[in-house]
Amino acid sequence: MKVLYAASEAYPLVKTGGLADVASGLPAALAALGCDVRTILPAYAEALDRAEAPGKGKGKAVDLGDPLGLGGTRLIPARMPDSGIHVWLVDCPTLYKRRGGPYADAKGNAWPDNHLRFALLSMAAALVCRDGVKGWRPGVVHANDWHTGLVPLYLSRLGGVPVPSVFTIHNIHYQGLFEPKILKSVGLKDSDFTIDGVEYYAMVSFIKAGLQFSDRITTVSPSYAVEIQGPEMGEGLDGLLRARAGVLSGILNGVDYGLWNPAKDKAIARNYSPQSLERKAENKPALQRRMGLEVTDQAPLLGMVSRFTHQKGIDIALDAVEGLFGLGAQVAVLGSGEARYERAIKKSAAASKGRMAAVIGYDEDLSHLIQAGADMVLVPSRFEPCGLTQLYALRYGTLPVVRRTGGLADSVFDVSGGKAGTGFVFDGADPDSLLQAV
Repeated sequence: MKVLYAASEAYPLVKTGGLADVASGLPAALAALGCDVRTILPAYAEALDRAEAPGKGKGKAVDLGDPLGLGGTRLIPARMPDSGIHVWLVDCPTLYKRRGGPYADAKGNAWPDNHLRFALLSMAAALVCRDGVKGWRPGVVHANDWHTGLVPLYLSRLGGVPVPSVFTIHNIHYQGLFEPKILKSVGLKDSDFTIDGVEYYAMVSFIKAGLQFSDRITTVSPSYAVEIQGPEMGEGLDGLLRARAGVLSGILNGVDYGLWNPAKDKAIARNYSPQSLERKAENKPALQRRMGLEVTDQAPLLGMVSRFTHQKGIDIALDAVEGLFGLGAQVAVLGSGEARYERAIKKSAAASKGRMAAVIGYDEDLSHLIQAGADMVLVPSRFEPCGLTQLYALRYGTLPVVRRTGGLADSVFDVSGGKAGTGFVFDGADPDSLLQAV
């Protein structure tokens, strides 16, 4: 089967969160099963720098013309440096060649032309489906999150031999909402702005386009597939999802055990396996030294690797910190996100030197060391489509402490359940519930 995998980020070319890990691992896993997979991503400057050339220099670019009137657009063929998966980088310098992240500038402000940047990505994917590239044409296109939500809609407009589409919701909270005035600039008509089209409470919703026009819908855990069909977690799209329940599936994410393997991980202080689990303990003092914590084997070391958002329950963890110290624990935090949470975490760490440490930002090697060196990993999310942190923790023999929601409930089973227990699960979205679990 020939599969075109469309996403806004993929590790190691560009990463802001779990989507990048899935967009790296899933195409590689499909290829291992015999699928002919090609990934399509924007040609961000960092992606161009990190992608491997098929031969000497990047491959010969394929001209797509100017499909949305935004500037000349090309597909630059390359390969993923870790898996060798073919990747097409959608090159339009006016949209992608800039400093900052894939969605926001260096100050965290969303790019004002994000509707154009990801509409062009979606159109490029649709054109590959319609026309093929150098004799290659997919049998199915897999779009991911709002950034590629327009792919199924564009496919229905371009004509030609139809290519079935799968649309995956990684987090329905992020919907790609824009003012109606952007319709024509992304190649849509006024007639698309209806309840049966892309209209969502007087806004244009890119994720709704994916949900409305795709042939199949998946999300990243069975529990989340049920949760988003209700008003509490459906983010206003629960009615549409209930209407399309017959084509909606929840499939628990996996992780790439080639990258996340404590027996071979070069980012940790001491390799270990289930057969040499005692070696895991040597990673704890390495993490304590790396984070500036007191080096001791007597304090339970609790790790957090997270985006700092309300969803992730960062405030719940912060409110529980003094109670964790009262239990004799240390806390090591890695991540970034909303400025208010970054400030609060830095303030708490500064006031608790030796007991709490935080690194603000993205550090792939440190995230691996936290998984190996911590005794437990905290995931107190208010909602969690799947979550990868707890899956990495399970792989590294580090006990996850999670709230019972979404993919956390599907992947971590409380020790009170008997021999099948794999971690600690609590229900309340409050610090007392977290402390009781710890």
